[in-house]
Amino acid sequence: MVRKEPCGYKFCMRTLPLLAPCLLLVACQGTNASPAPWLQTPDPHSFARPAQVRSKHLTLNLTLDFEAKVATGSVTHELIRDDKTAPFVVDTNELSILGVTDEAGQDLAWDLAEDQGEWRGRPLTIELGEKTEKVLIQYATSPVSEAMQWLAPEQTHDKEKPFLFTQGQAILTRSWIPLQDSPAIRVTWDARIKAPEGMSTVMSAQWRKRRGTSTRFKMTRPVPSYLIALACGRLTALPISGRCAVWAEPGMIQRAATELDDLERMVQACEELFGPYRWGRYDVLFLPPSFPFGGMENPCMTFATPTILAGDKSLVALIAHELAHSWSGNLVTNATWRDFWLNEGFTVYLEQRIMEHVYGVDRAVMEIALGMQGLQQELKELPEADQVLHIDLTDRNPDDGMTAVAYDKGAAFLRRLEQVFGRERMDKFLREWFDEHAFQSLTTDTFLAFLDERLLSTDEKLAAKVNVSNWVKGYGLPDDAPIPTSERFHAVDAAVASFVANTPANEIDTVDWVTQQWLRFLSGIKSPTPEQLAELDEAFAFTRSGNSEILSAWLAIAVRNGYAKADARLDLFLMTVGRRKFLVPLYQAVLASEGGKERAQSIYKRARMRYHAISQRTLDELLDYKPGA
Repeated sequence: MVRKEPCGYKFCMRTLPLLAPCLLLVACQGTNASPAPWLQTPDPHSFARPAQVRSKHLTLNLTLDFEAKVATGSVTHELIRDDKTAPFVVDTNELSILGVTDEAGQDLAWDLAEDQGEWRGRPLTIELGEKTEKVLIQYATSPVSEAMQWLAPEQTHDKEKPFLFTQGQAILTRSWIPLQDSPAIRVTWDARIKAPEGMSTVMSAQWRKRRGTSTRFKMTRPVPSYLIALACGRLTALPISGRCAVWAEPGMIQRAATELDDLERMVQACEELFGPYRWGRYDVLFLPPSFPFGGMENPCMTFATPTILAGDKSLVALIAHELAHSWSGNLVTNATWRDFWLNEGFTVYLEQRIMEHVYGVDRAVMEIALGMQGLQQELKELPEADQVLHIDLTDRNPDDGMTAVAYDKGAAFLRRLEQVFGRERMDKFLREWFDEHAFQSLTTDTFLAFLDERLLSTDEKLAAKVNVSNWVKGYGLPDDAPIPTSERFHAVDAAVASFVANTPANEIDTVDWVTQQWLRFLSGIKSPTPEQLAELDEAFAFTRSGNSEILSAWLAIAVRNGYAKADARLDLFLMTVGRRKFLVPLYQAVLASEGGKERAQSIYKRARMRYHAISQRTLDELLDYKPGA
């Protein structure tokens, strides 16, 4: 927790002051105002009835037991009761409810229904007294909680202490906290977490204070449930600036801090473009490699995968993405999971603008081009119903909507608006969107009404050039989608053509190539022979690459085309990395190879316990794997 410098400066989160709110939160769910319109319609992914009774603040008090792999304690909900006769209904999944009382300690009647399906969990219905304003729920989590991954020391970087992290998006927070698990319901919160001696606990909070083995946290901004996050392990921190720091295990911390020394520049870039950063601190925590995503935008503290530590800052666009969520996603949030593109499409657009601002136009253009290339490939595989931005997820796991459509098609829509109306007007529009809807959860309909009022109606001739309905509700990628071209990619494409025409690999000019160019190069190599792959590997050492993006792309090509010399590296990668973005294409490549199903299942049986539940669920389906069978 302490960085020692020659000047004697120390960085310590224990004494971090709680910053005053930047705005009056008059439109938030934390007030006694009438519930917002989208709260009147039940969220299909939650059992909560927020139009009747909803939580406005919660207090966590938990003890972490690494041996049993459970957390035990309580959560107290402060309520807003628009219907004094209605019960308080919360979401749970694999939780043991031990008791429920009111603020006076009186028992309240409660009922935990039968399991409602694989991902829905079980509603907990609590009967309230006439004057009940607070409800305390005593509970314990399960060792199989989907949100919580308990790691043994050997699964961490330093291999000295166990590790725990939570991942709540989309609807997994209900598996470690009984609460109203819908993005439409925003709460402020505080917590007291007790951990074993010698371990540090961090949360997605503005304020942290440690005393002995207990750590207290506060979040004064109202956030949706999926953004409440916790991690515990042998952790230390290094400051990047007065408000930015990097957290990691001691053996990784210097490498991580060096890679992210532009963190403050990124925050300043986004503030210049889209308004003030309203969360106080912005820290990044590097988790063990089993983390299923590249990053998670937990407020004040992004959780990140160590697979972005390439040593040359070539993969820090992921951090720009998670930082951008501090405006699009955390500040202004999708009210339902079918509105997910309001989070991710906006965030990809902001990410690209940050990258351009900090690293230049060429870098941003390459990132955009690769994203669009991936989108076009994924659209070939998705059913038409899943190609629309405003996707229908009724009776479906919200994870089904987390495709490149929400991310890259959503960003392309915003780039098209910028292309038509100009960057100056687009920036003004986006800043108004964030400023006027700060700390609210909104629907696609709300955005479209705002778009029409503030941009489209201001210039009908320009508005006629954008078919908004086709972008939001249409299949595929509209013909007017802006896809930039990169001069640096032209050189890469020429190199691919040269290699295919039998130019020796070691004669190709790759001086000063960055990750994005190597990815373009590998994507252009179609159906290579094992001999060609051996030549490429000898020239560029792909199998030994420490860059996870390049290595993953190379391994997929190698296994599909019978390059056996990469097999051992593939097995090691699948046994040590849990990022779903890499796992799915690699297992697909193994399945497509000769004898692939048997080989894929053999690797998966050994590796599965190392993956987070989110990755397990995806791969169980892909590999037709039946746990326990």
